[in-house]
Amino acid sequence: MKIEGQIPSQADVDAILALVDAVQDAQSKEDVDAFIALFRKDALWVTGHGKRLYGRDTIAEFTSRVLPGATKDAYATYVPDHLLFVRPDIAVVNVNQTYVRRDGSTAELPVEHGSPVYFLAKDDDTWQIAAAQNTVVVAEG
Repeated sequence: MKIEGQIPSQADVDAILALVDAVQDAQSKEDVDAFIALFRKDALWVTGHGKRLYGRDTIAEFTSRVLPGATKDAYATYVPDHLLFVRPDIAVVNVNQTYVRRDGSTAELPVEHGSPVYFLAKDDDTWQIAAAQNTVVVAEG
């Protein structure tokens, strides 16, 4: 993973990587509360299909409708590949998202890859998602 900008500390890098792991864990377990806890109150979330959600309450309402049952057949893995510290308290992390079937089969999935970007803010020593774009990667061909 490439890390750029003025890195405040290794602890900040570790906390951001832990946040990405927490996104993966919450989504894989379909844990709406754990997922919502990762966002600032005033966060902006753009779904993989372009729906804009403003504020944690709106994100929670949407997530509580779509997350339960969403990963019964497949889940996504999240691998950060680029982290930019814009300032010591603002960071942007790009993630490679790969969907994996729960049964281990190699059958094609409707969506195989995503390319989320998280804009993170550090408040009171805690990193949270301030804004995010979860983009579906369309296969070329």
